[in-house]
Amino acid sequence: MDRTRFFVRVAAIYALIGAFMGSHMAGGGGLQLSAIHAHILVVGWLSLFAFAIYYRVFTIPKDSKLSVVHVWSSFFGVLGLTVGMWLYYTQPIEGMRAFNTVFFIVGGTVLLIAFVVFAIMAFVHGKHISEEG
Repeated sequence: MDRTRFFVRVAAIYALIGAFMGSHMAGGGGLQLSAIHAHILVVGWLSLFAFAIYYRVFTIPKDSKLSVVHVWSSFFGVLGLTVGMWLYYTQPIEGMRAFNTVFFIVGGTVLLIAFVVFAIMAFVHGKHISEEG
């Protein structure tokens, strides 16, 4: 799997969703979804794009198990956090409050794990991270 391509494509989808939400909120005058909009753009667009740049700039081994955990925990963590946040704040289906809360918490926890794995990778694969070519 090309990690850079994957992260750029997923980040582009989050950028479109975030921009559409922002445009919709501005046109409709309501800011009820502003926290969700901000998280979609920050963790969905910016974080995933930053991870794409990381994999493009630094030659992290393709067979790195940390990298595999990082990619998938980032993907599912961002999805879980943003969808969970939307479910939690909007409660679109009656009687799902507990499920929505758990979905939100699990998504955020998986994303936190992704950031912890990223920090660990920065040290484990530190020899690949340098200003020198």
